[in-house]
Amino acid sequence: MTLLARDEADLALAQKAAAKAGAILMRYWAAPAQLAVTQKRAGDFLSQADLEAESCLRETLLQANPADGWLGEETGETVSVSRRWIVDPLDGTTNFLRGIPHWAVSVALEVDGIRRVGVVHDPVKSETFSARLGGGANLNGQPIEVSDTGKLGSALFGTGIPFGEMDHIGDHASDIARLMPHCAGVRRMGAAALDLAYVAAGRLDGFWERRLRPWDIAAGLVILKEAGARIEALDIADSPQKSGTVLTATPRLFGEFAAILRA
Repeated sequence: MTLLARDEADLALAQKAAAKAGAILMRYWAAPAQLAVTQKRAGDFLSQADLEAESCLRETLLQANPADGWLGEETGETVSVSRRWIVDPLDGTTNFLRGIPHWAVSVALEVDGIRRVGVVHDPVKSETFSARLGGGANLNGQPIEVSDTGKLGSALFGTGIPFGEMDHIGDHASDIARLMPHCAGVRRMGAAALDLAYVAAGRLDGFWERRLRPWDIAAGLVILKEAGARIEALDIADSPQKSGTVLTATPRLFGEFAAILRA
């Protein structure tokens, strides 16, 4: 099988798995009283829905490729020689539990250290953002790309605000204070995977956040790259994949946007 054919097969598998997990989540979404919920730390929740959705993803993806490795938010990591699935079964759990319709399933495939496939599936809105390396980005099968916004004063940005006892709350508050006077607004919607997909689709002009986990960003970074976004870390010497700190925007705005946040 050629690399292109393998990527297309892996993308189709990721979309299938995300849709199956999304169907499980929608059943709980329709009957929230059935959910058993625990709290991992302040502001960080785990529900039965998360666990069942991740179990479905793992079964679907590894049944097709038993030798693949695994990194899941709820079930941890298994090692593989070259291929690894990176999944978040429910990005935006707090939104989900509160009845806020902004959450998603995130599935990515890493091969030899390179993220080659990304899928972010929003079951509530019936939207699936997807990409394979070199194949462009799509929303429900139609091509998408980042916005063409050229003026910072017209730009709308997304972010994730730290909570609980996170020690970088002050840093992020300073970011917002520096950026807000120069842009049209900042949105904190509570699901990083969807926020990255929204930048890829031109709904947001950029996004930044610190200390995200690999499953929060793996799929979104593939989609962003294929949609034409510029992606760096807040520290230019770091990489988002390693640091978990993401700074991304449409290329026309990136320089000015990054300069303000790095000031």
